[in-house]
Amino acid sequence: METLDKSRKIELRNLVVEDYLELKKSMIKSYNKMPEAYWKEKEIKLLLKKFSQGQLCIEIDGKIAGCALSIIVDSKKFEDDHSYKEITGDFTFSTHDDNGDVLYGIDVFIHPEYRGMRLGRRLYEARKELCEQLNLRSIVFGGRIPNYSKHVNELSPKQYIEKVKLKEVYDPVLSFQLANDFHVRKVIKGYLGGDLESMEFGTLMEWNNIYYTKPSKSLHTEKVVVRLGLVQWQMRLFKNFDALVNQIEFFVDAVSDYQSDFILFPEFFNAPLMADFNHLNEAEAIRALSDFTEPLLEKFCEFAISYNINILTGSMPFRMDDHLYNVGFVCRRDGSFERYEKLHITPAEESAWGIKGGNKLQTIETDCGKIGVLICYDVEFPELARILADQDMKILFVPFMTDTQNGYERVRNCAKARAIENECYVAIAGNVGNLPKVNNMDIQYAQSAVFTPSDFAFPVNGIKAEATPNTESTLLVDVDLDLLKELHSYGSVRNLKDRRHDLYSLKLKKKT
Repeated sequence: METLDKSRKIELRNLVVEDYLELKKSMIKSYNKMPEAYWKEKEIKLLLKKFSQGQLCIEIDGKIAGCALSIIVDSKKFEDDHSYKEITGDFTFSTHDDNGDVLYGIDVFIHPEYRGMRLGRRLYEARKELCEQLNLRSIVFGGRIPNYSKHVNELSPKQYIEKVKLKEVYDPVLSFQLANDFHVRKVIKGYLGGDLESMEFGTLMEWNNIYYTKPSKSLHTEKVVVRLGLVQWQMRLFKNFDALVNQIEFFVDAVSDYQSDFILFPEFFNAPLMADFNHLNEAEAIRALSDFTEPLLEKFCEFAISYNINILTGSMPFRMDDHLYNVGFVCRRDGSFERYEKLHITPAEESAWGIKGGNKLQTIETDCGKIGVLICYDVEFPELARILADQDMKILFVPFMTDTQNGYERVRNCAKARAIENECYVAIAGNVGNLPKVNNMDIQYAQSAVFTPSDFAFPVNGIKAEATPNTESTLLVDVDLDLLKELHSYGSVRNLKDRRHDLYSLKLKKKT
């Protein structure tokens, strides 16, 4: 192996027109068995005009030691069974497309004097970096198999490639390409006319860019993998409103540090503020608590923007038209917000607090797709989640507050059922601990969790993750929305598709 002299200067850079004379000398030496195969000056000028970024060279002491030429193509326009002449547009490079998705390599060579210095690897790595920078799906090129002519009587092209992969046979081109993370996608007959060493067979090679993201026409693309943060909130007495806000911000800050897309708070998590109104009856105390709802909404909207996270505020008492409702808000990270309402009021909420059931049921648009929210008792009514699923809901959030374990089990088991019935994820978050100085809020029981449909792509028990029961904590969970798409079409059972619309139907009577 030739070693690089210390006085030599090596540089990897983009090719320029002024390099052509040195480039031609290097090509003639490299293609000594095909001396007329070098690129003409007009062709190099055309390549540089169309795609200067894709033309790379290595210069050593003023000489062109190696070169890699490429174009961008739209993979949808070419079958795998194409020829070199076709992919280059008969060497006019009319096939180059700035909006294409594949970096297509049309040539790589190293001057014989500099072989053994791993210059080819440098050029391949530079191509990979370019592919990532330009957000292209892959690098593709047609490779030669120059040693195949020595084995043509005993091996088919497929058998030859397999033996090269297993290192039972050496091929100077294919062995190098396989060592640089390229794989053979197809064998093409007649790829490069006149290549007798390869018996005119070519290997369509590919390297996939794992960082590629499919471009969208919209600036606000919906995420596929969504991270949820659930707050299992400890009920405790707070000195004042600001102390409660500080605790809220602590959780928002902590969960956002993990790049979560959503954070969910429980139902009536702000109940500790009622401690100052214990001298009032229960109905008056909950109405006094409602005075904090709008100031809390302002804080939540502020945190959603500053911490770049969508916040579901659990639920809080809210006065509208002299009536008291149990509502919550989705505060988006763009500063906007939507209100959701508890539709079914428990007997205790009605008798102790005089809360009225709301009328608003609809999915809520977010930058992670459509979501739904059902507050506690509402999840025990399957019709609501089904209506939301028909509006393309993928994630259902359930803020809840239960005092006993049997109450919790109702919420939990119904939430699990909603995930199966509606082919969606269901996230539930509740309160834990005691509030001895707040009437009607003495004890709490919760185990926050994320539930999934029950099929092969999901956990066997339908539980993606769950928190430790009755302990203040956060739960961070990633959910893959693409798995729901596959389930909808290819699941073992297809609950949404298999409904008997000819036999029954479900719809809202009131427009919300």
